[in-house]
Amino acid sequence: MKFPDIYRLANANLWRTKLRTMLTTLGVIIGIGALVSMVSFGVGIQKNVTDELKRNDLFTTIEVTPLDLDLEGLVSGDVTSLLEPRDEGAPILDDAAVDAFRAIAGVEIAFPEVRFPVTVRLGEREAQTSLQALPADMGRYAPFDDLPHGCFFDGDADRVAVLSDRLLRDLGLYVDVPVDSPSAADRDVSEGTSAISADSLIGGDVIIVSSALDETGILRAAMTGRMPLREVETRLTVVGVRGRSTGFGIGRFAGGVIIPFGTAANVPRLGFTNVWELLKSSDGPEEYPTVHVRAETMDDLEYVRAEIEEMGFSVLALVDQLEQFKREFLIMDALLGAVGTIALFVASLGIVNTMVTSILERTREIGIMKAIGGSEGDIKRIFFVEAGTIGLAGGALGLVLGWVVTRIANVIVNYHLRPEGIPPTDLFHMPAWLLLGALGFSVLVSLLAGVYPAARAARIDPVAALRHD
Repeated sequence: MKFPDIYRLANANLWRTKLRTMLTTLGVIIGIGALVSMVSFGVGIQKNVTDELKRNDLFTTIEVTPLDLDLEGLVSGDVTSLLEPRDEGAPILDDAAVDAFRAIAGVEIAFPEVRFPVTVRLGEREAQTSLQALPADMGRYAPFDDLPHGCFFDGDADRVAVLSDRLLRDLGLYVDVPVDSPSAADRDVSEGTSAISADSLIGGDVIIVSSALDETGILRAAMTGRMPLREVETRLTVVGVRGRSTGFGIGRFAGGVIIPFGTAANVPRLGFTNVWELLKSSDGPEEYPTVHVRAETMDDLEYVRAEIEEMGFSVLALVDQLEQFKREFLIMDALLGAVGTIALFVASLGIVNTMVTSILERTREIGIMKAIGGSEGDIKRIFFVEAGTIGLAGGALGLVLGWVVTRIANVIVNYHLRPEGIPPTDLFHMPAWLLLGALGFSVLVSLLAGVYPAARAARIDPVAALRHD
């Protein structure tokens, strides 16, 4: 029997029992829809994280710390390892170390982590945030090379500031832009926020209020029981505004206010914004908790890392974290896919049931086919085609169902994330390998479900079948 004849006969048998075929196919549709939508969520999260890191060009960046911190101890509350005295001769992460990093071949830029809390006043509004100092050379790299409003600063001593979109929202403001502008999606018109034009914001003044130790009031503070602190105001000019983060970045340069290094050095502040500054000695050269080092290319990264580790410092590269992310995402994808796979295998039981029931109803018909020359192979192929057709149709419609579910879920999730200041993000991703793999998997499972019914039908004795009522 030729394949076109087998295909035509198999489809006729399926159409003969439309309701049963539709219900069996529906099980496959639901199984594939669940499988695709769940796996696409894991793939989408992985894609968003990877794209965000690539967009900010962070795969060539490493973090250098002066010692290996006992992170498990910090989580459990045991900081005894941090309180132990530093070994004699241990390297110090100071300006000399930063200069040594800059002298390494392949290093493009190196700068220390300088961040401290401040209060920002813009007109009559004020908000608490963190101030971060960056070198002017960072303006050549993402995301500072293409700010949605204004530009990055040019000099390390300029008395200017770059504000974040998050800070503006904390101030109850958003930059008003035309609806057809590329940054229109960043507009936050929620209740309590007011529009401000980019022209009135860029070039205007912002006041940075920092806390500093009041040496002259220590005695008075001791008598009154108050902290000997004073507030210092620093007036800067706004030159740019950062856009919103997608929520998938590392947040390495997430200060609400970014100012040049030279300007930050003249801003009075308290130096206990992190554990390292609390524990370090007050005498000697200024030490830094972290130094950011950017290699020229990813090929230079390993050499730069080896050189810095040779100096005795601890190094953390985002490339290493990416590999860990991939392993975690692989586990998550497997768990999500297992749920959809279970639903698909449940649907395969429906295929087996449909095929076995069909055998009981078509026993006499099978006997006639064998009596007029039909072979066992022909009988098997008919049932395989029926099962494969159910799998193919169910798989194709399941892909459509999965796509619809992901679109609805994406709208709902983004609706709830918008008040948190996170711009609309596609949380699901359906690459070609997922679509083709799901479709092929559907057909494969259906064919496997048809093995037993096909073998059972092929073994029917034609004489007994012709006597069957």
